[in-house]
This record gives sequence, C-alpha cells and structure tokens, in this order.
Amino acid sequence: MKKNLFIAAIAASTILGGLSSCSSDDNNENDSTNVIDETNVVEDDASAVALVNGVYSHWQPLSSSFSFIIELNSNKLISFEGEEGEPGPVNSRFEQEPTTWYQVKIFNHLFLGIAQANNAITTITNSRALGKVSQSGYDAAVGKAKFLRGLAYLKLVQLWGEVPVFTEAGGSTTERKSIDEVFAQIVSDLTDAESLLKDYNGDPRVPSKQAAQGILARAYLVWGDNPLSESEVAAIATTQTDPAFTTTPSRLEKAIEYANKVINSGKLALDSDFSKLYGRDYESNKRGTNEHLFTIAHDGDKSDAQGNHQTHCSWTFPFLNGENGRGYKQNHTEVADDNLYDDWKAEQPNDKRLAETYLTEVKNPEDGLTYHYYSPVYTPVNGKGVDQSYENSENLEITQNSVDRIEIRYAEVLLIKAEALVQLGRNSEAAEPFNKLRQRAGIASVSSPTLNDIKREWDYEFTYEQFSVFNSYRWKDLISSVKKVSSYKHFADDWQTSLGQTYTDDQAAYFTKVHNHLRAKYNNVRGKHYRQPIPTGLSGEDLGIAQNPGY
Repeated sequence: MKKNLFIAAIAASTILGGLSSCSSDDNNENDSTNVIDETNVVEDDASAVALVNGVYSHWQPLSSSFSFIIELNSNKLISFEGEEGEPGPVNSRFEQEPTTWYQVKIFNHLFLGIAQANNAITTITNSRALGKVSQSGYDAAVGKAKFLRGLAYLKLVQLWGEVPVFTEAGGSTTERKSIDEVFAQIVSDLTDAESLLKDYNGDPRVPSKQAAQGILARAYLVWGDNPLSESEVAAIATTQTDPAFTTTPSRLEKAIEYANKVINSGKLALDSDFSKLYGRDYESNKRGTNEHLFTIAHDGDKSDAQGNHQTHCSWTFPFLNGENGRGYKQNHTEVADDNLYDDWKAEQPNDKRLAETYLTEVKNPEDGLTYHYYSPVYTPVNGKGVDQSYENSENLEITQNSVDRIEIRYAEVLLIKAEALVQLGRNSEAAEPFNKLRQRAGIASVSSPTLNDIKREWDYEFTYEQFSVFNSYRWKDLISSVKKVSSYKHFADDWQTSLGQTYTDDQAAYFTKVHNHLRAKYNNVRGKHYRQPIPTGLSGEDLGIAQNPGY
C-alpha cells in the first residue's frame, strides 16, 4: 500500500509532464500540427488495442486506494495503517490535505490515464487514416479508450467537483470546468463507447456496450442528484450542516433509460449465490453467471502496475487478534465498530449478505482454531476484503493481491433503476428491480420502496465496495451520516467502564484507537469534505489548479 511499493514505476512522470504532450493551457481545438506519418501510427489492430491497454497501468494502482478515500470518509471504516500521521489514518479522521498520498495518487493517476487515452485515440485515428487499422480494430480500441476516459472523469468529478477537461481535440490541464461541462464530456465519451464497443461476451475485463450503458446509468443518477458547485461547497465549507437534496428529473429519466438497456439486453444476470461474487476463484465471471459487468484485471504485484491490495488491507495480519496464544496486530483498514454488524442483524437477521460483509469469527485453516472479531476482542472484519474462495485463501491471498476489482456489477444497474424511479415518485414501479436483490438475499420484498429503503439497500448490497462517500455526496447527507458514529459502542468517553466488558492491555489500546477515530470523525467532518483537496503532483509539485473551498 505504501508509496515506495510502486513509485519507481512512475518516478519519471508527473501530471503536468504527462499531460503536456496531449494538450496545453491554450485551448487548441484548431491545432493543425498533427502530421500523420510512420512515427505516430501503429501497424495493426492488435497493436491498437495493446496501446489502449496501457491505460490500465494507471487504474491498477488505484484498486484498493479508492477505499482509502471512499470508505474511510464515512461512518463505516477506520484505518490503522501505520502511525496516526500516515495517509490511511489521516483520511479516517477527516484530516486529509493536498499532500495526503491517496488523494495525490488517485487524482494524478486518473489524469495520467486520461492523457494516455488521448494519445492513443490520436495515434489510432492516424493509423486508421493510413489504412493500418481496420474499422473493427478502430472501434475496439477507441471504444475502450473512451470508456476508460469517461469512467476516469466520472471518478474525478465525484471526488473533486469541477476539474480540467482535455481530450485529443484540446483543452486545458489547469482550468477547471463546470460540473455540467465535465458531465457532458463523460456522457460524450460513454455514448461513443456504447456505439463502438461490442456486446458483453461474458468477460468483464473487456469493456462492452452494456458496461458503457451501466456506467452511463450511474453517471446520470449522480448528475441527476445535482452535485454541489464550488460556490455551494464554499457556503458550507466550515459548517457541520448538510445542504438540501435536490434532483433534475430529466437526468434521472436517462439513468432509467440506460439501466433498461442493460436489463433488456438479456446479457447480464444476478448470481444466485451472493457469497460467490468475491475472491480470486470467482473473479472474471469464472462461474459464468454474468453478474460482473466490468472489472479491473489483477494478476498480482509481480505482474501488475500494482496488485489489488483489498485483501491485504482488510486482513493485513490474519489471526493476530490476541487469541489462541497468537500475537496482536491491527489491520490497515478496520470496520468502524460492532454497531454496523449489530444494526443490520437486528433489522434483517436472515439476510444472506450479512455474513459475507462482516466476519465475526473465522476458523484458521492452518491451526484449526476459531478466532473472534467482536468486542472486547476486536471489531468485525470487512468480509468482502477477505478472499475465502479457495483452500487457505484467508492466509495466502494477502500476499498475492491478485483479485480483480469489481467496478460495476449487474446488481448496481438494478438498484440504480429502482432509486431513479423512487426519486421520480414512481415507487411502485421500483419494486420489481429492487426486490430482485432482496429475493436473492432471502429477505422480504417491498411493494413500494421508499428512498430510505433504497439507501439501506445500498448498504446491504454494496458496503465496502467503494460507494459510501459517493452516495453521501449524492444524497447530501455526508455530515449526518458520519455523525451516526455518536451512537457506536466505543464513541462515549466512558466506553471502557460502561460496556461492562473486560479488556486486556492490547485490547484496551486497540479500542482506544477505535474511540479516537470515531471521535475524530464526529468532530472533524465539515461541509468542505463534500470535495477532496486538489492535491499536489506525484513529486509534490503544484499542479496550478485552483484549490477546493476550505483547504
């Protein structure tokens, strides 16, 4: 997870250096200096696709890093990744700054990927003009490049708001564009990808027509919930007051339209067994159930730009919780408190998803002993981050980091449709897609789901799948949702005596950290946290982009 694990691979690149080759601060849409010759073309279709595949080198380092913003900036997760001044704990406590590594890493890599996609589109277009690339080769390569670029801009606008927009046609690397202009580029890229890409063929590592439609449904739902503008964030930046929730119905209608395209294609389906969606042996649609719609491929640290460390971070020190004579260590990411498990169990005790999302006891396949993850021993473990798909995977996968990251699965498409219908007041229509998720989970159907039902279903279905802060931004409840930690077991100052439990010294030290992080979340969250700080470049340089309010 640390910077030095992969910085050598990108030490020569900074965001400004990486972007200057494809655009400048002068709007250059009319630049006619692109002379097509043998120096800026590829030789064939395979080379065109390979060129675009290079963009993945900027996505692979981010697979687990997204959680260090999206989940830690919520009431659901805390981080004990090293000392308290490390970037994981800093995000956990809402103390992120422009130099915080996860913000630096994600922002820069997304833009470097965009720059690489821009260059690839230009080169492949040149190659098509010289007859070196066929129409089908062009469609596959440029469709993939635009899909990845549109997805990158969606992540950027969700986390940072107004951001620079530049393509192979030009633009600025420092001038921030309005929210609507960024979304216009997202829609343009993804609709182009939809028209160029082939139908989903069962391999979610390959962007498809349906994957583009699914991300378009997501984008229109986000846009339809009216993301805050810079001035709106500035108005609440220093307060602990959430803004009003508003919508744009026409965009919600588009979310339904694109969700229906995926649904009506007949190419995707829910896996009958929710527990088989995660882990190395279930990745990339190995079960043939077609729920994984688009995933980021990972073959491990030695093969990737950086392996997917989700398992490593959630389960850093397996079976080192002080029980059975073993030592005591703290994982890089921790479930915020027992209440997240307790509340769900009280609401839906028969929900099949609960045991996959929160592990409260685990049998060690190596010593045959059971270890417990519940106070006063520990907090529950993020089960989706622990690969349980093959023999002894609990111990082995944390050193492999080879599980693919799921970007979007069919369940999200169904829930997007249900939520957009509810936001439009068509609650009874939302029951059909909504209840498909509940039926698989083994819990009661709802005849007319409310928005609160929808919100809770996002938790039941997608907790720890990198949605938490994005949903809080959409629903305009970031502050109120984070402040829910005030009801958690270890929030009160007298937790060590009031809970009626006995703690060893190691356990008391652990839960003291839990207490301090819950308190910090409650005290530190502000309106400014509806945005992340505009970071420095990878080498610490100023990127020349205006800072977000409050930082």
